[in-house]
Amino acid sequence: MTYAPSPQPGRRPRIFVVGGSNAVSRPYSFLPMAGWAQTLPLFLTDEVEVVACARARASSKSFRERGRLQWILENMEPGDYLLFGFGQNDIKPDPGLHTEPYSTFLEHMAAYVHGARERGGHPVIYLPYERRRIDRHGNVARFLGDYPGAARLLAEEEHVPVVDVYGQSLQWWEELGPEASKAVFVYLRRGEPLQEHILDGDNVHLRAEGAIEVARFTARSMLEQGIIPARWVRDLDRTRFDYSEMGWLDEETFRHRTQSRVSTYPGA
Repeated sequence: MTYAPSPQPGRRPRIFVVGGSNAVSRPYSFLPMAGWAQTLPLFLTDEVEVVACARARASSKSFRERGRLQWILENMEPGDYLLFGFGQNDIKPDPGLHTEPYSTFLEHMAAYVHGARERGGHPVIYLPYERRRIDRHGNVARFLGDYPGAARLLAEEEHVPVVDVYGQSLQWWEELGPEASKAVFVYLRRGEPLQEHILDGDNVHLRAEGAIEVARFTARSMLEQGIIPARWVRDLDRTRFDYSEMGWLDEETFRHRTQSRVSTYPGA
């Protein structure tokens, strides 16, 4: 399926990844926490570039209003992709973050779709994974409420492809159960130091092992739906990875990307 023009000859197409803290490319000081966007290149060839733009505590509203969406649109070229998903922070009561699923959330999300298309890009909606909240019977709580459903509605109305990590994560966490699911979230293992920014027993953020599986599912979903060409995808069946491949950033690079990927004209 084709949604937009192809990139100019000789230029690598880019996938701009947008979302909240579960996608953020982390610095080394957050080990073993990893955002899934930093592991996505493990499953893509050098023919395409991943530009990880997700930010911690970002909602569909705050990411847009702070000029981060506009920065992407200013740098987007025909044939690029905008892979975006929110909900984890939209649900919070903070007025700077909060949106209502079937009203303001849809309004903000539609701006991402229309903005990408106006620049000849391919919008792709990503449904974030659910938190690790599992009762003693193995049932996973639906913390994200109506936000995944609202995003699906927008996708149907605007004919946008969907990467449904949300639905997949419900199956994953239920299959793993209360104890085994800790292995993919930030639960420290014997001998691992407690870093300054890490909370042991974190049921929201993933270890590198979990981030890899979310990235694998994302790449596979985009391949199977024909969103990206098969020649861009690699190693979907690979099982062994080294931490040196995870894409953690040094502190200076992390700060630079956080501060620089903001437009001075945020009115997208």
